[in-house]
Amino acid sequence: MILSLILKYIGFFAAFCTTISFLPQAIKVYKSKSTKDISLYMFLIFTIGTSCWLVYGVVISSVPIILANTITLILSFFILIYKIRYK
Repeated sequence: MILSLILKYIGFFAAFCTTISFLPQAIKVYKSKSTKDISLYMFLIFTIGTSCWLVYGVVISSVPIILANTITLILSFFILIYKIRYK
């Protein structure tokens, strides 16, 4: 029981760290309106992968995976839209 709880909190912490790591990039893109140093193909592939992780999280009912990938997907879409818009 304790191990399960510890693992759950590790999952939430990992989700928080990997998700929040996109925030500085999204803020920079928003402020500068520049995405010239960001790879379009990398973000396309990443967004597809994040979408798959989200589906996986829903299927296995994993709250950390669902939350992290929902927020990451929003940030990734934001950066991807700016990349396409301000090419």
